[in-house]
Amino acid sequence: MGLFGLFNKSKKETLDKGLEKTKTSVFDKLTRAIAGKSMVDDDVLDNLEEVLITSDVGVETTLKIIERIEARVARDKYVGTSELNMILRDEIAALLAENNSQDNESWDLPESENPYVILIVGVNGVGKTTTIGKLAYQFKQAGKKVYLGAADTFRAAAVEQLCIWGERVGVPVIKQQMGSDPASVAFDTLSSAKANHADVVIIDTAGRLHNKVGLMNELKKIKDVMKKVFPEAPNEVMLVLDGSTGQNAFEQAKQFSAVTQITSLAITKLDGTAKGGVVIGISDQLKVPVKYIGLGEGMDDLQLFNKKQFVDSLFNRE
Repeated sequence: MGLFGLFNKSKKETLDKGLEKTKTSVFDKLTRAIAGKSMVDDDVLDNLEEVLITSDVGVETTLKIIERIEARVARDKYVGTSELNMILRDEIAALLAENNSQDNESWDLPESENPYVILIVGVNGVGKTTTIGKLAYQFKQAGKKVYLGAADTFRAAAVEQLCIWGERVGVPVIKQQMGSDPASVAFDTLSSAKANHADVVIIDTAGRLHNKVGLMNELKKIKDVMKKVFPEAPNEVMLVLDGSTGQNAFEQAKQFSAVTQITSLAITKLDGTAKGGVVIGISDQLKVPVKYIGLGEGMDDLQLFNKKQFVDSLFNRE
């Protein structure tokens, strides 16, 4: 079994509950889109296009989905509106399955003598620190030795919040004085992790929306000093996005991808929004896999993202 376990009944219930607002919104819009219609025709398809776009799926991904449904209607000749949610589920799942990224049913750390180093990036307010805390908790529950690095040295609140999470989870947090060089914090964290034979290191970074050149230089410096301790570090650069911001999250993803190599995404706060459709668009449009989704405040409410389970949950009326 993988580090974070297989998708089970408890996780399915959390996923269903976390997507409830998005699901209700989508079905309400679908009901209006097919009102008075018995079969899928051009009017229904036009209305469906509006449903998907207003559900934050995104224009490009929406057009792909509509094209697939048009092809299915042409092939099957007659498609009833009563089947539309099932067709949507099938076609969106098929579209996302064509991406290169694999579904995350379970995940384990790769074999290595050195710790697995995760560099966390993202703007302020998206849930970076909470995501770090939940990741640390899940790694520790799996029996791993975890170190956290407070490299967001520009906000006292960021360091304090990370320290609170460290105490709550029971893992050490490496920090320096406010205004210290973030790269220096990263170096100290990896050095301590090396000396104490840690399994996982998670580094927080500043979430300022500063200019792209400054952000690029800062992240490059952090990566360069990491490599002095572990040449392969960081093993993962995870961008955290707030799902409740809809298309703004997609724009942030594009901006961060332009300044540094992002290897994975975590999309948070999906339980409090009707904009969960953004996960479909981001998963389809970006070449970076969505690895985690946040579905609540609980320690276990950060789940590995599984495209099939996500779409099944979103379009299942039961």
